[in-house]
This record gives sequence, C-alpha cells and structure tokens, in this order.
Amino acid sequence: MRPDLEVADVFHRHGADYRRDHAGHLGRVERRVMAAVETCRTAALGGHAEHCTDCGLVRQAYNSCRNRHCPKCQGLARAQWLAERQAELLPIPYFHVVFTLPAQVAEIAFQNKAAVYAILFKAATDALRVTAADPRHLGEAIGVVAVLHTWGQNLHHHPHIHCVVPGGGLSLDGQRWVACRPGFLLPVRVLSRLFRRLFLESLQNAFQAGQLRFFSDLAGLADPTAFSNHLAKLKRIEWVVFAKPPFGGPEQVLAYLGRYTHRVAIANSRLVGLDQGKVSFRWKDYRHHDKSKPKLMTLSADEFIRRFLLHVLPDGFHRIRHYGLLANGHRVAKLAKCRLLLAAPTPPTPDPTADYRQRYRCLTGSSLDICPGCGGAMASLGPIPRKAPIWPDTS
Repeated sequence: MRPDLEVADVFHRHGADYRRDHAGHLGRVERRVMAAVETCRTAALGGHAEHCTDCGLVRQAYNSCRNRHCPKCQGLARAQWLAERQAELLPIPYFHVVFTLPAQVAEIAFQNKAAVYAILFKAATDALRVTAADPRHLGEAIGVVAVLHTWGQNLHHHPHIHCVVPGGGLSLDGQRWVACRPGFLLPVRVLSRLFRRLFLESLQNAFQAGQLRFFSDLAGLADPTAFSNHLAKLKRIEWVVFAKPPFGGPEQVLAYLGRYTHRVAIANSRLVGLDQGKVSFRWKDYRHHDKSKPKLMTLSADEFIRRFLLHVLPDGFHRIRHYGLLANGHRVAKLAKCRLLLAAPTPPTPDPTADYRQRYRCLTGSSLDICPGCGGAMASLGPIPRKAPIWPDTS
C-alpha cells in the first residue's frame, strides 16, 4: 500500500526550485538520484497493463527506478539479498559491532566520500580481524558482513559501519573451529584504539598521496602542517566502538540484517506532513534516555532535500561488503569447511532461475499474479512504453 506521503512528493513539489537555487553546487549523481526518485513507479518509466480474467479489473503497473537511494525500491532487493545470506548462516551466535567516525573526521569524509568511506571500511574490519587473530583474544580467522550508514535519525551526516560477526571462526591453520566466550566477542577498548590507529594511518597516507581535497571551512587542512596538527588532536580523543550482545539465533540475525542492509536515509513511513514549504517527519533522539519515543522534526523543503542528498554515495561505491571467511572470493569453500567442523547441514539455496514474480512470492508471501479485487488470476495486456528517458543508475 502506498504511504500517504513520500520523498518523491517532496521532490515533485520542491525539486525544481532546489535544482535552480543550488545549480552551482548540485552534482551529476545527486541530480540523477532526484530524477530517479521523482519518476519511480510512474508512467515516465513505462511498465505494463494487466487485467483480471475473472472480474475484468484493469491495473497499470509502472516500473521501478531501481536506484539504491530510492525509498520505494529496496523491498525486493532486500528480501532477495537476505534469502542469499540465509544459505550462509552458521548455527552459532552472531554479534553486532558498530564503528563510528568522530565529527572532526566526518566532515573530512563528506568532502572525500569515496576515499574516506573506503578507509572506514578497511580500518573497522581490519581492527576486528587483527584483534580476533591475536592469540590473547581468539586466535582465529573470523568473517564480517559490514554495512555503511552515513546518516543519523535527523538526517545529518553521521558515517558509521555496522558489522555482523559470527561468534567464532577457523583456527589460523584452518583445521579447527574456535568459538568465542559465551556472550563476549572481543574487548571494545582494544578494538577502539586499533580502529583509531589504523584509520588515522590510512588517512595520513591518503593525504600524502594527494587523494584528499579540502574546500570551504576545511580549506586550511590542505596545508601539511595544519593537517598533521588536526590528526594529532584526533589521536587524543576516544573513538566510539559499540558491541551489542549476541543475537538469539539465525532468524534474529536475518531480521536484524533486513533492517540495516538496504535502508536509505529516511523511509517514506517516517514522513508526517508536507505543507507550506515545510516537511515534518518522525525521528528518535538516541542521545537521550527515552529513545523509544519518537519526536517530530519540521524542516524547510529545501533543507530536507539538502539533508537527503548528503547521503548519496559515489558511483560504483559498495556499501555492503564481506570480509574474512565471508569474503566473496572464498566464501563458499570457507563456509563448507566451517559446516564440516560444526557438523552442520547445508541449507537450501535460492532458485537462480526464478523470475521476479516467483521471487517476490517466495520472499514476501504475497503474489503479484492474484487480483486484489476478487482473487482471480491476473493476465498481461501488454507493455506501457516510457514517456521520457532518464539517466540510468550506474551506482
């Protein structure tokens, strides 16, 4: 069911003004995201018409934009990704670890998204893998699924990495399964210090290689002395690493991953109102104790669009990554070895030949082939051509 209000509605009413007022600062990728969200599931993208063979109901189904930043296009992609991950779960506890960049680094990251987000991924996952491999802790090779989020509930820039980590791994010789202690993965203080060191070393290397650019309020950091002084300050502050208790089981792991993997900056369901050039939405203030009670935030449409576009990722940048035992190159072989050592059965894998309607039915329990009016069978009447071309999403 379509929500009463969507991000697309904000773009339809105020997107043209935003493009005009920010023409000199709005990048090609941001423009393409706006166009995709505006045209998603509209006649502009074409689609197909179908009718019920029993009651005669006719409906038009328009194509999705499939842009990863679109709030409407993540459901099937998320469900399909989770089905693939279900075949990889092991019958062991899983932990959730979050690595967050300090505000002083987040502002550098915003001006250098591809370079600094890549450093964030590597520093966070290397901190986990190096600490786990240390015999003083686990002495094992672990696996990590890492997901980048760049937003807080208020849509400000707040880059952090969510990591889901199995509670154990292969011994360094690959011949034994080594389980972590019950309810405890790795010491957070050790992870935090190592994460900080690895990140700042990589950031310094990127600066020396000329991979960083600074402008506006950060223009002074282009000077090597100023940049070194800035890094020295960052070495003296605490970097936040947060480890949550283990999940209850594989089903809880999947439910958690489903909330985080294909999430966008704001879901349509959080939007409350759009009136007189202002957008209202629900949010949770995690800085205060009463985190469960949502608050209401109202922004100008211009500011709402600006904050939404803060979180557009560079073309080709992968925000879900797999490391260690779960790395793409050897995941199948490593998981087979783990199951052998754990005496665990191999779960069924999704059917790769199924079309999108079959996948949708298997993953959601709902059918696109059934008439919403009488429950009869829907049959195609033919395609609906596009009304206008749009830029393809190459991200």
